[in-house]
Amino acid sequence: MPVLDTLVARTLVMPECNIDTDQIIPARFLTTTTRDGLGRFAFNDWRYLADGSDNPDFVFNRPGHTDLKQAGAKILIAGHNFGCGSSREHAPWALLDLGLRAVVSSQIADIFRSNALKNGLLPIVLEADIVAELLAQPGIELRIDVAKRSVTLPDGRIVHFELDAFAQTCLLEGVDQLGYLLKHDAAISAFEHSAKPHLLTPIATQDSTHAR
Repeated sequence: MPVLDTLVARTLVMPECNIDTDQIIPARFLTTTTRDGLGRFAFNDWRYLADGSDNPDFVFNRPGHTDLKQAGAKILIAGHNFGCGSSREHAPWALLDLGLRAVVSSQIADIFRSNALKNGLLPIVLEADIVAELLAQPGIELRIDVAKRSVTLPDGRIVHFELDAFAQTCLLEGVDQLGYLLKHDAAISAFEHSAKPHLLTPIATQDSTHAR
């Protein structure tokens, strides 16, 4: 998982509320167990017309947004309650493969948030008025500092977001949960070795008098 410490990037905006995981990645694309290439299916039913051509009304396909994607826009600003609906790890996989590293909204569904953090996609919840400002200014540059749990806006204001310590550590070190454990394999083995004598101490048997 790539390290995510500081992200300076432009934004893409999706103002719709209640964007669920089936809209992020439709269920018919969940047959794969690999994340590579899922980005082309992200928002498939909004992004493409029935004949497979780009839907000109979809926000990513509008003039200006295509250039932003080519310029490396990596922050999605989304409407309230992003990532609701069924649990599917393919949703953050698709967004990451699309090139995104962070999603900002005034509310992000808990299960999506958990799946995102496990895969290196940073979900950021900010106050509704701040998100409204960001939605009204597509393509602006934001600076996200994971260590400080902060977002610097174009006018210099700094707003902070919540991020639990373990998820923060994994992002900063570029490891998932398993990778974190493997990095501490030597310490875990040492602890297990030191604990064995205690763990193997036999439990005292009942006094024979009481056993009767």
